[in-house]
Amino acid sequence: MNAAAGMLSVQGICKSHFDPNTGAQAEVLDSVSITVNDHEFVSVIGPSGCGKSTLLRIVAGLDQPNTGDISVAGKRVSRPGADRGMVFQEYALFPWKTTQANVEFGPLLKGAGKDERAATAKRFIELVGLKGSEQKYPHQLSGGMRQRAAVARALANNPKILLMDEPFAAVDAMTRQRLQEELTAISASERTTVLFVTHAIEEAVFLSDRVVVLSDRPGRVIADMKIELDRPRQWNELTRDARFTDYCAQLTRLLYGANAVPESRQ
Repeated sequence: MNAAAGMLSVQGICKSHFDPNTGAQAEVLDSVSITVNDHEFVSVIGPSGCGKSTLLRIVAGLDQPNTGDISVAGKRVSRPGADRGMVFQEYALFPWKTTQANVEFGPLLKGAGKDERAATAKRFIELVGLKGSEQKYPHQLSGGMRQRAAVARALANNPKILLMDEPFAAVDAMTRQRLQEELTAISASERTTVLFVTHAIEEAVFLSDRVVVLSDRPGRVIADMKIELDRPRQWNELTRDARFTDYCAQLTRLLYGANAVPESRQ
């Protein structure tokens, strides 16, 4: 694969920060290179503290690397931009705005008129299953509904790539499975390019076209595994597929050693 040909190109990213406990610089990421092609869903997994979220923040332009380059659609980026939509674990909705107003926020910043903003918000609110909740505020929504609203807000800005940092970690297991299934359907229907960070191996396999594995800190790419499972994907079918189990087992061994047992869904 030509590393420079993807929708997202991450090349040679190194990142360190000052550790007050040691009084020295601590390496977080070491020469990380990842390519995400157009309409591809790529997950990044790795041990806790390996720099997964730091990498995503660098791609989003919220943090800066010590060395290396990021480009989206061939354009070098170093700060936040509308070409990258970010969905955080903690929802990050404006608490004083309704669902409708939250989803309209990106188009508003782009100068879209009232009717255009309303039409865009209507489309994505319905897409994520929140029809009827347009005038509700975040505190009136469940955790799963708030995360649906966050996804709708990111998509309404028409980003070239969607960045997702463990977006389903704070919801219960049943809601998480439902959101995972909905995300696969949305990413397929919208032909969305996604870079997804998770600590859950089964989630990564379920969602992804490829899974990139980072080592313990400092994070280095130790594997880039293609996931060849049919789409659309549903949990009740995929868990009976021996290929799914095998992918999970392979990734578990990469992360935790030959005697590791695949973790359960979270």
